[in-house]
Amino acid sequence: MRSTLAALIALSIASFGLSACHPHERTFGEKVQDTLDPPKGPVEKAGRAVDRATK
Repeated sequence: MRSTLAALIALSIASFGLSACHPHERTFGEKVQDTLDPPKGPVEKAGRAVDRATK
């Protein structure tokens, strides 16, 4: 129970920091990648969003 609570708190702190990022216009290459190889779940979708936000 404690480890779940600690993970939830860590995740909420990390996502709070990312919420300050402004979404950017997707480039043509990003649109093509999402069309040809769409994310296969919420984790991969979040990973791509984080990767694109930190470029």
